[in-house]
Amino acid sequence: MSRTFHQPVLSLLAASMFSGAALAAAPGNDPAALAKIRDTALKSDWAYERLADMTDLIGPRLSGSAGAAAAVTQVADAMRKLGATVTLQPVKVAHWVRGEEKGELVDYRGRPAGVTQRVVLTTLGGSSATPAAGLVAPVIVVRSFDELKARAAEVKGRIVLFDVPFDQGMADRGQASQAYRQGSKYRTVGPRMAAEMGAAAALVRSVGGADFRLPHTGNSGMQDGARIPAAAVSTEDAMLMVRLAARGPLTMRLNLSPQTLPDADSFNVIADWPGTDKADEIVVVSGHLDSWDLATGANDDGTGVASAMGVIETLKKLDYRPRRTIRVIAWANEENGARGGLAYFEANKAALGKQIAAIESDSGAGRPFGLRASVIARDVAQFAPLQAVLEPMGAGAFQRTDVLGATDLHELELAGVPTFAPLLDTSTYFHYHHTAADTLDKVDPENLRRHVALMAATTWFLANTDKPVARWVDLVKE
Repeated sequence: MSRTFHQPVLSLLAASMFSGAALAAAPGNDPAALAKIRDTALKSDWAYERLADMTDLIGPRLSGSAGAAAAVTQVADAMRKLGATVTLQPVKVAHWVRGEEKGELVDYRGRPAGVTQRVVLTTLGGSSATPAAGLVAPVIVVRSFDELKARAAEVKGRIVLFDVPFDQGMADRGQASQAYRQGSKYRTVGPRMAAEMGAAAALVRSVGGADFRLPHTGNSGMQDGARIPAAAVSTEDAMLMVRLAARGPLTMRLNLSPQTLPDADSFNVIADWPGTDKADEIVVVSGHLDSWDLATGANDDGTGVASAMGVIETLKKLDYRPRRTIRVIAWANEENGARGGLAYFEANKAALGKQIAAIESDSGAGRPFGLRASVIARDVAQFAPLQAVLEPMGAGAFQRTDVLGATDLHELELAGVPTFAPLLDTSTYFHYHHTAADTLDKVDPENLRRHVALMAATTWFLANTDKPVARWVDLVKE
């Protein structure tokens, strides 16, 4: 998901809003051509079939796993069959294995003799293991980082539970990403802070909106030298623990046996649909190939990869060749390291002027409403022809922002490459995100067809403009 950017970058981007180069119409960007791309994608289930191959035949694809390796081969083979030029870019990726995970409330005020209560939880990426026999320790409940700091003297030797509810009301009103950022910081920062204070372990209330007793995994952000056992607890079990802790002392037994293994070999799958007169200029369209290991990663992010692949399938059907090269990338290791995006940036940083624009889809398979883009304000009007073509399918909205924050495009965006993402309905995305329920049945084939139509039309539009979208770094230098 998204990253937070530093204020100096935001300031530079804001300063760039007042000037820029206009997008000019190219022969390939006439309304008829764009409409054909849209309509062709809306009639095809090719991307859904590829998503079914990925989720049903392979399943989970956590970095370093056999599933991740199989997905590289599967996507590369599918793109070669379309006639794309495929390159496998080597990436060293994190290799973390979940192991056993079990939680049990073994003592609390009013507990009947012989009674314990199971807690539904899942280990967080980067967690260390408990002793083989398990860890038994008292629980301390905190609701903010400020409360954790205020109670620092109580933390040592205890299991810290961060009880921060996910704001589903915010998600229902179009602010799911903000709700996720508010909750996920306790997962990505909380365990490290607890470790530094001497906590025995850390738990977080799951970052998700559906109360189906599903724990939501994710990366903990912990590094060697400051690792403790860490897990996400289902919403219902977090609420139970809070109620019991209010009655009196609460003690928990925690058994986690994850392993952090040596880095593994993996690849970014890069598939090029060569351009004509501007073939050395690149428009990236992408999703990340890895997923967490609890489910099959249909929403996160099988749909993004399948939709990006569908761009080339659509253009092949029409025998359309863009002016600039369209580059489909299935990124490695987004979930627990983002090393795929970094490897691509390092390989291309000497010629960033040739990276014209980059698209990443990583917000699930909800209905598309339009585009989000980190372009300067003066360039927004130039996307009107694209918006007009997307409006008939209800996807004509255009949401400009200074910083988009797509994880795999992080370095490219910081360096000034304009970035884009589908604007999607994410109101239910965090019901399934990082859970055992992120499976193919949650994906509506009609929404996926619209997703491909949006991605294909946008990619074609960017690949055929007479001038590339203005870069904020160039404008700041002027």
